[in-house]
Amino acid sequence: MQEQYNYDLRGVSATKDEVHAAIKNLDKGLYPTAFCKILPDIVAGDPEYCNIMHADTAGTKTSLAYLYWKETGDISVWKGIVQDAMVMNLDDMACVGCVDNIIISSTIGRNKHLIPGEVISEIINGANEFINRLEPYGPKVILAGGETADVGDIVRTLDVGYTAFARMKRKDLIINDIQAGDVIVGLSSYGKAIYEDEYNGGMGSNGLTSARHDVLNFAYAESYPESFDPNTPLEVVYVGLQKLTDSITIDNLHTDVGKLLLSPTRTYMPILSSYLRGNRSKIHGMIHCTGGGQTKVKKFINNKRVIKDNLFTVPHLFEMIKEESNCNWKEMYQVFNMGHRLEIYLSESDAHDLIQLSETFGVEAKVIGRVEEAEGEHVEIRGSFGTLKY
Repeated sequence: MQEQYNYDLRGVSATKDEVHAAIKNLDKGLYPTAFCKILPDIVAGDPEYCNIMHADTAGTKTSLAYLYWKETGDISVWKGIVQDAMVMNLDDMACVGCVDNIIISSTIGRNKHLIPGEVISEIINGANEFINRLEPYGPKVILAGGETADVGDIVRTLDVGYTAFARMKRKDLIINDIQAGDVIVGLSSYGKAIYEDEYNGGMGSNGLTSARHDVLNFAYAESYPESFDPNTPLEVVYVGLQKLTDSITIDNLHTDVGKLLLSPTRTYMPILSSYLRGNRSKIHGMIHCTGGGQTKVKKFINNKRVIKDNLFTVPHLFEMIKEESNCNWKEMYQVFNMGHRLEIYLSESDAHDLIQLSETFGVEAKVIGRVEEAEGEHVEIRGSFGTLKY
């Protein structure tokens, strides 16, 4: 498959098969089907409690932010990168019911020759601003500081990561037990939530290597060779037609290609913090559709078929990526979230209240599919393009 070939040539993987193979024999924690690894309460040794530690980064989205900042002088894009890295931790942890009293610490690696102190300041201030934005909606996140290292010999521009820690009662955990008969409520990744300042294109922090190179013009390779790995074959580097500042209008909102791609990863923490007060027992599973896109759930089911046949209309951003890349639908749904990045599995009778709550936050939600018994683990995505089987 040519697109998969291009993905490999760019040094990335949609499935992370090698990573999963490397860690397959590691201890999976107290609850192997939990979305995050759950540890015993090492802090206090209380058998009623557990510890959760999680680490993640903004990935190659920092390279896109670097391009946009250099081209436009808009330093504020780095605040979005902070949100990307933090949400990749916080919303993963939320999928096990952890939405409060989370300690988070940053690890930033920069090439000092290219990334000045002003950018680091923007990142640090952006972290505080994002935490303060969450607080009125319930989630309490404490910033514990972090490390900023000048590692220009190994980092071409900038790497932004966070590690998060929480201690919570085991009885409050949500452990994936996805059941036949469950419906799937999807929460959209695009639009404008009441806790967001701008229209969100829905990008998240996955698939950025593909999106950046397939959409943007080769002129960026010539102007900013530091923005990509020099070992990457040039035939897959910045092969698109678009410029970062090319105008786009969506629902009468005016933006540009760069801002659309750089839309900060939407957090669902405000919605989940509200819903989990009194509704934890209704949830049979939560999946954050990050690495693996719409196939992510396959890692958390046993002898089930997950059928998604009422998906959101594909957002403009992903239509643009598909058009520029000539990627087939099967690969698109495995690499990108394609319109919703959080799935909640529960009984059909409980879906309505969750959907209504989400929409009070300005986040569209709907039943996007269902679960059936099967032999083995299967995901099927059905639409006008036919049926995609994974």
